[in-house]
Amino acid sequence: MDLTKVLAELRQELADLDAAIASLEQFQQDRPRVGRASKEEAQDGQGGRAAAPMAAEANGRNRDTA
Repeated sequence: MDLTKVLAELRQELADLDAAIASLEQFQQDRPRVGRASKEEAQDGQGGRAAAPMAAEANGRNRDTA
């Protein structure tokens, strides 16, 4: 059992794991959040629901056709 070789392999595995973790963290930051807004966002007006009626009107929905 060569201790130097074992240490080198463990260091390589550590580097691979660090790269995988960094990649997943970047992926998480790039994705838009889906779901209910947090309490802080809802209180700040950042909940995202206010834009939905405007988008529906822009698409021609919610118009009176009478």
